[in-house]
Amino acid sequence: MNRRPFKSGFIAIIGAPNVGKSTLLNQILGEKISITSERPQTTRNRIMGVLHRPNAQFIFLDTPGVHHTRKKMNKRMIRVALSTLADVDQILYLTDAARRDQESDELLLKTLASIDKPVILAINKIDMVQNRKDILPFIEAWGERHDFAAIVPISALKNIQVEDLLDEMLALLPEGPGFFPEDTITDQPARFIASEMIREKVFRLTSREVPYSVAVTIDAFKEMPEKKRVDIEATIHVERDSQKGILIGKGGAMLKRIGSAARMDIQRMTGTQVFLRLWVRVRKNWSRNAGQLSGFGY
Repeated sequence: MNRRPFKSGFIAIIGAPNVGKSTLLNQILGEKISITSERPQTTRNRIMGVLHRPNAQFIFLDTPGVHHTRKKMNKRMIRVALSTLADVDQILYLTDAARRDQESDELLLKTLASIDKPVILAINKIDMVQNRKDILPFIEAWGERHDFAAIVPISALKNIQVEDLLDEMLALLPEGPGFFPEDTITDQPARFIASEMIREKVFRLTSREVPYSVAVTIDAFKEMPEKKRVDIEATIHVERDSQKGILIGKGGAMLKRIGSAARMDIQRMTGTQVFLRLWVRVRKNWSRNAGQLSGFGY
Protein backbone atom coordinates (compact mmCIF):
# COMPACT_ATOMS: atom_id res chain seq x y z
CA MET A 1 0.00 0.00 0.00
CA ASN A 2 1.40 3.37 -1.02
CA ARG A 3 1.67 5.90 1.80
CA ARG A 4 0.69 9.46 1.07
CA PRO A 5 3.71 11.78 0.92
CA PHE A 6 4.19 14.13 3.87
CA LYS A 7 3.49 17.79 3.13
CA SER A 8 4.55 20.93 4.97
CA GLY A 9 4.63 24.64 4.31
CA PHE A 10 4.20 28.21 5.51
CA ILE A 11 0.85 29.99 5.09
CA ALA A 12 0.36 33.73 5.62
CA ILE A 13 -3.06 34.79 6.92
CA ILE A 14 -3.75 38.27 5.59
CA GLY A 15 -6.71 40.61 5.41
CA ALA A 16 -8.12 43.94 6.50
CA PRO A 17 -8.42 44.71 10.23
CA ASN A 18 -11.09 42.91 12.24
CA VAL A 19 -12.05 40.24 9.68
CA GLY A 20 -11.27 37.40 12.11
CA LYS A 21 -7.71 36.34 11.31
CA SER A 22 -6.73 35.65 14.92
CA THR A 23 -10.04 33.94 15.66
CA LEU A 24 -9.48 31.63 12.70
CA LEU A 25 -5.93 30.76 13.76
CA ASN A 26 -7.07 29.98 17.31
CA GLN A 27 -9.91 27.83 15.94
CA ILE A 28 -7.58 25.88 13.65
CA LEU A 29 -5.05 25.20 16.41
CA GLY A 30 -7.58 24.54 19.15
CA GLU A 31 -5.47 26.83 21.34
CA LYS A 32 -5.52 30.54 22.08
CA ILE A 33 -2.19 31.94 20.89
CA SER A 34 -3.38 35.09 19.11
CA ILE A 35 -5.49 37.70 20.90
CA THR A 36 -8.89 38.80 19.65
CA SER A 37 -11.38 41.59 20.22
CA GLU A 38 -14.19 43.34 18.38
CA ARG A 39 -11.90 46.33 17.82
CA PRO A 40 -9.76 46.56 14.68
CA GLN A 41 -5.93 46.44 14.70
CA THR A 42 -5.73 44.20 17.76
CA THR A 43 -2.85 42.11 16.37
CA ARG A 44 0.41 44.08 16.18
CA ASN A 45 3.05 41.38 15.68
CA ARG A 46 3.41 38.39 13.38
CA ILE A 47 2.24 35.32 15.31
CA MET A 48 3.19 31.81 14.18
CA GLY A 49 1.02 28.78 14.86
CA VAL A 50 1.69 25.15 13.88
CA LEU A 51 -1.01 22.59 13.06
CA HIS A 52 0.10 18.95 13.03
CA ARG A 53 -1.70 16.31 10.98
CA PRO A 54 -0.62 12.68 10.34
CA ASN A 55 0.37 13.55 6.77
CA ALA A 56 1.07 17.28 6.99
CA GLN A 57 2.35 20.23 8.98
CA PHE A 58 0.74 23.64 8.45
CA ILE A 59 2.78 26.62 9.67
CA PHE A 60 0.49 29.66 9.88
CA LEU A 61 1.62 33.27 10.16
CA ASP A 62 -1.09 35.53 11.58
CA THR A 63 -0.36 39.10 10.50
CA PRO A 64 -1.62 42.57 11.51
CA GLY A 65 -4.56 43.90 9.52
CA VAL A 66 -3.61 45.87 6.41
CA HIS A 67 -5.21 49.29 5.96
CA HIS A 68 -4.40 52.85 4.88
CA THR A 69 -2.92 54.80 7.78
CA ARG A 70 -0.71 57.74 8.71
CA LYS A 71 0.24 56.49 12.18
CA LYS A 72 3.86 55.44 12.64
CA MET A 73 3.02 52.30 14.63
CA ASN A 74 0.35 51.16 12.17
CA LYS A 75 2.74 51.66 9.24
CA ARG A 76 5.22 49.37 10.98
CA MET A 77 2.49 46.79 11.52
CA ILE A 78 1.60 46.86 7.82
CA ARG A 79 5.25 46.41 6.84
CA VAL A 80 5.31 43.31 9.04
CA ALA A 81 2.23 41.93 7.29
CA LEU A 82 3.39 42.56 3.72
CA SER A 83 6.98 41.43 4.30
CA THR A 84 5.65 38.04 5.38
CA LEU A 85 4.27 37.29 1.91
CA ALA A 86 7.68 36.81 0.28
CA ASP A 87 8.62 33.94 2.59
CA VAL A 88 5.54 31.70 2.46
CA ASP A 89 4.32 28.84 0.28
CA GLN A 90 0.73 30.04 0.04
CA ILE A 91 -1.49 32.89 1.18
CA LEU A 92 -4.81 32.69 2.98
CA TYR A 93 -6.75 35.88 2.28
CA LEU A 94 -9.52 36.44 4.82
CA THR A 95 -12.42 38.78 4.22
CA ASP A 96 -15.72 39.34 5.98
CA ALA A 97 -19.08 38.53 4.39
CA ALA A 98 -20.52 41.70 5.94
CA ARG A 99 -17.67 44.02 4.88
CA ARG A 100 -18.34 46.93 2.57
CA ASP A 101 -15.07 48.85 3.01
CA GLN A 102 -13.07 48.20 -0.15
CA GLU A 103 -10.07 50.48 0.40
CA SER A 104 -8.00 48.05 2.46
CA ASP A 105 -8.82 45.19 0.11
CA GLU A 106 -7.66 47.17 -2.91
CA LEU A 107 -4.28 47.72 -1.26
CA LEU A 108 -3.93 43.99 -0.59
CA LEU A 109 -5.14 42.90 -4.03
CA LYS A 110 -2.67 45.24 -5.68
CA THR A 111 0.11 43.64 -3.63
CA LEU A 112 -1.06 40.10 -4.46
CA ALA A 113 -1.02 40.87 -8.18
CA SER A 114 2.77 41.13 -8.03
CA ILE A 115 3.32 37.96 -5.95
CA ASP A 116 3.55 34.55 -7.60
CA LYS A 117 2.00 32.51 -4.79
CA PRO A 118 -1.27 30.54 -4.65
CA VAL A 119 -3.96 32.46 -2.78
CA ILE A 120 -7.03 30.95 -1.14
CA LEU A 121 -9.89 33.30 -0.25
CA ALA A 122 -11.85 32.53 2.92
CA ILE A 123 -15.06 34.52 3.32
CA ASN A 124 -15.58 34.68 7.08
CA LYS A 125 -18.60 35.38 9.31
CA ILE A 126 -21.15 33.64 7.07
CA ASP A 127 -23.07 32.85 10.27
CA MET A 128 -23.92 36.56 10.44
CA VAL A 129 -25.51 36.61 6.96
CA GLN A 130 -29.27 36.24 7.38
CA ASN A 131 -29.96 34.96 3.86
CA ARG A 132 -27.36 32.45 2.67
CA LYS A 133 -28.37 33.21 -0.92
CA ASP A 134 -26.62 36.57 -0.50
CA ILE A 135 -23.27 34.79 -0.17
CA LEU A 136 -23.17 33.53 -3.78
CA PRO A 137 -23.07 37.01 -5.41
CA PHE A 138 -20.37 37.95 -2.88
CA ILE A 139 -18.31 34.92 -3.95
CA GLU A 140 -18.80 35.72 -7.64
CA ALA A 141 -17.77 39.36 -7.16
CA TRP A 142 -14.59 38.35 -5.34
CA GLY A 143 -13.81 35.74 -7.98
CA GLU A 144 -13.55 38.54 -10.54
CA ARG A 145 -11.04 40.52 -8.46
CA HIS A 146 -8.22 37.95 -8.34
CA ASP A 147 -7.37 34.49 -9.65
CA PHE A 148 -7.89 32.66 -6.36
CA ALA A 149 -6.90 29.00 -6.12
CA ALA A 150 -10.11 28.40 -4.12
CA ILE A 151 -12.87 30.38 -2.42
CA VAL A 152 -14.34 28.94 0.79
CA PRO A 153 -17.13 30.55 2.87
CA ILE A 154 -16.53 29.92 6.59
CA SER A 155 -17.33 30.96 10.12
CA ALA A 156 -14.16 30.94 12.20
CA LEU A 157 -16.09 31.59 15.40
CA LYS A 158 -18.67 28.81 14.85
CA ASN A 159 -16.18 26.43 13.17
CA ILE A 160 -18.27 26.21 9.99
CA GLN A 161 -16.40 24.77 6.96
CA VAL A 162 -13.00 25.37 8.56
CA GLU A 163 -12.10 21.74 7.86
CA ASP A 164 -13.03 22.27 4.18
CA LEU A 165 -10.70 25.26 4.15
CA LEU A 166 -7.88 23.14 5.58
CA ASP A 167 -8.46 20.55 2.84
CA GLU A 168 -7.99 23.24 0.19
CA MET A 169 -4.78 24.44 1.86
CA LEU A 170 -3.48 20.87 2.18
CA ALA A 171 -3.89 20.34 -1.56
CA LEU A 172 -1.56 23.30 -2.21
CA LEU A 173 1.12 22.43 0.34
CA PRO A 174 4.43 21.24 -1.13
CA GLU A 175 5.86 17.85 -0.22
CA GLY A 176 8.50 18.04 2.48
CA PRO A 177 9.40 17.13 6.05
CA GLY A 178 7.98 18.76 9.16
CA PHE A 179 9.80 21.86 10.35
CA PHE A 180 8.80 21.64 14.03
CA PRO A 181 8.42 18.92 16.69
CA GLU A 182 4.88 17.63 17.19
CA ASP A 183 4.51 19.34 20.58
CA THR A 184 5.15 22.81 19.10
CA ILE A 185 2.11 24.99 18.47
CA THR A 186 3.79 28.42 18.32
CA ASP A 187 7.21 30.03 18.15
CA GLN A 188 6.21 32.72 20.61
CA PRO A 189 7.54 32.39 24.18
CA ALA A 190 5.15 32.22 27.11
CA ARG A 191 6.25 35.71 28.19
CA PHE A 192 5.04 37.20 24.91
CA ILE A 193 1.71 35.37 24.97
CA ALA A 194 1.17 36.49 28.57
CA SER A 195 1.78 40.13 27.57
CA GLU A 196 -0.68 39.76 24.69
CA MET A 197 -3.35 38.30 26.96
CA ILE A 198 -3.00 41.30 29.26
CA ARG A 199 -3.26 43.65 26.27
CA GLU A 200 -6.33 41.80 25.04
CA LYS A 201 -8.12 42.45 28.33
CA VAL A 202 -7.37 46.16 27.97
CA PHE A 203 -9.02 46.04 24.53
CA ARG A 204 -12.04 44.19 25.86
CA LEU A 205 -12.59 46.08 29.11
CA THR A 206 -11.72 49.72 28.34
CA SER A 207 -13.18 52.22 25.92
CA ARG A 208 -12.34 55.11 23.64
CA GLU A 209 -8.72 55.50 22.53
CA VAL A 210 -7.13 53.75 25.51
CA PRO A 211 -6.45 50.31 23.93
CA TYR A 212 -4.61 51.85 20.97
CA SER A 213 -2.29 53.75 23.32
CA VAL A 214 -1.27 50.67 25.31
CA ALA A 215 1.86 48.53 25.24
CA VAL A 216 2.60 45.76 27.74
CA THR A 217 6.01 44.64 28.97
CA ILE A 218 6.73 41.62 31.15
CA ASP A 219 9.14 42.71 33.87
CA ALA A 220 9.44 39.31 35.54
CA PHE A 221 8.29 35.81 34.57
CA LYS A 222 9.34 33.31 37.21
CA GLU A 223 8.34 29.67 36.83
CA MET A 224 8.31 27.67 40.06
CA PRO A 225 7.68 24.00 39.19
CA GLU A 226 8.03 22.90 42.81
CA LYS A 227 5.07 25.13 43.73
CA LYS A 228 3.23 24.58 40.41
CA ARG A 229 3.06 28.34 40.08
CA VAL A 230 4.18 31.13 37.78
CA ASP A 231 4.82 34.63 39.18
CA ILE A 232 4.47 37.44 36.63
CA GLU A 233 5.08 41.15 36.99
CA ALA A 234 3.98 43.34 34.09
CA THR A 235 3.72 47.03 33.20
CA ILE A 236 0.96 48.51 31.06
CA HIS A 237 2.35 51.58 29.29
CA VAL A 238 0.05 54.42 28.21
CA GLU A 239 0.62 57.84 26.65
CA ARG A 240 -1.33 60.17 28.95
CA ASP A 241 -2.18 60.56 32.63
CA SER A 242 -5.90 60.45 31.79
CA GLN A 243 -5.43 57.00 30.23
CA LYS A 244 -3.62 55.82 33.34
CA GLY A 245 -6.59 56.91 35.42
CA ILE A 246 -9.01 54.98 33.20
CA LEU A 247 -6.90 51.82 33.38
CA ILE A 248 -6.56 51.93 37.16
CA GLY A 249 -10.20 52.87 37.75
CA LYS A 250 -11.86 53.93 40.98
CA GLY A 251 -10.03 52.34 43.88
CA GLY A 252 -8.04 50.23 41.42
CA ALA A 253 -11.18 48.39 40.28
CA MET A 254 -10.44 48.39 36.53
CA LEU A 255 -6.85 47.22 36.95
CA LYS A 256 -8.11 44.38 39.17
CA ARG A 257 -10.61 43.33 36.46
CA ILE A 258 -7.89 43.38 33.79
CA GLY A 259 -5.52 41.41 36.00
CA SER A 260 -8.11 38.82 37.01
CA ALA A 261 -9.28 38.17 33.44
CA ALA A 262 -5.71 37.97 32.10
CA ARG A 263 -4.65 35.66 34.92
CA MET A 264 -7.39 33.17 34.04
CA ASP A 265 -6.22 33.01 30.41
CA ILE A 266 -2.55 32.69 31.38
CA GLN A 267 -3.42 29.87 33.80
CA ARG A 268 -5.13 27.99 30.98
CA MET A 269 -2.02 28.49 28.83
CA THR A 270 0.51 27.41 31.48
CA GLY A 271 -1.59 24.77 33.21
CA THR A 272 -0.44 26.13 36.58
CA GLN A 273 -1.50 28.66 39.17
CA VAL A 274 -0.52 32.21 38.19
CA PHE A 275 0.26 35.16 40.44
CA LEU A 276 -0.01 38.34 38.34
CA ARG A 277 0.98 41.81 39.50
CA LEU A 278 0.27 44.81 37.24
CA TRP A 279 1.51 48.40 37.15
CA VAL A 280 0.54 51.29 34.87
CA ARG A 281 3.17 53.73 33.63
CA VAL A 282 2.89 56.85 31.45
CA ARG A 283 5.26 57.16 28.49
CA LYS A 284 4.36 60.33 26.62
CA ASN A 285 3.54 59.71 22.92
CA TRP A 286 5.41 56.40 22.81
CA SER A 287 3.50 55.23 19.70
CA ARG A 288 4.99 58.13 17.68
CA ASN A 289 8.56 57.58 18.82
CA ALA A 290 10.62 55.21 16.65
CA GLY A 291 12.99 54.33 19.47
CA GLN A 292 10.23 53.47 21.92
CA LEU A 293 8.33 51.51 19.25
CA SER A 294 11.42 49.38 18.69
CA GLY A 295 11.85 48.99 22.43
CA PHE A 296 8.34 47.56 22.65
CA GLY A 297 9.05 45.17 19.78
CA TYR A 298 7.10 46.94 17.02
